[in-house]
Amino acid sequence: MPRNSAALLLSCFLSALGLSSGRAQLTPEQAFWNWFQKNDDALFDFEKDQERIFDRLAAELHKVEPSLTFEFGPKENGRREFTISADGIRNAFPAVERLYAAAPALTRWKVQKFRQRREPSDISFRGVKVTASSVTVELRRVGEKVNLRVFIPGYTDTTRETYLSIAFLMLDQALGEYDVETRVGEISVKEVSQASAKAYSLKDFPRRFDELFAKR
Repeated sequence: MPRNSAALLLSCFLSALGLSSGRAQLTPEQAFWNWFQKNDDALFDFEKDQERIFDRLAAELHKVEPSLTFEFGPKENGRREFTISADGIRNAFPAVERLYAAAPALTRWKVQKFRQRREPSDISFRGVKVTASSVTVELRRVGEKVNLRVFIPGYTDTTRETYLSIAFLMLDQALGEYDVETRVGEISVKEVSQASAKAYSLKDFPRRFDELFAKR
């Protein structure tokens, strides 16, 4: 083989090897965002084929961390929110942080980490429906955390697990995922008739919660 041809062949081989190595060096987070950008249109209009799109998105997220999940916001002014969540699992918080930090600039998306605070809504769970306006919460600061007692109509000791799950869902809405997992200590549930005058409505309780930490 002529020397020039051999050199050209070697150069092509090294270039291909370098390209292959570059791909292999992608972090799971980079690989996810590459996939996200390639499927931007389908994700932005996921309602057209929601089940398939959500299954694919969940599968890609689970390559980063099996506990990760997501939320989409509605379309507003040509943009959508995409929230990366640890699904309340504290051990998965670092994975959320890494994936969020690796996010590229996305024209049509506002990427958020952890489920955000929002107006608490009524919840139906395991045949039990609880209206958000009927729930009150007492707070007690204990060291670096705040212990909560959640008062819900209809609670009994025999239905504790169901009502505790409802309490977690409502607290997650009121405080957001991050604060529930990092600033909340013990959570207990009681019948609403046991609430004292110090109990706050779900609407007012986040303000009081923030005030406890602001006093530090």
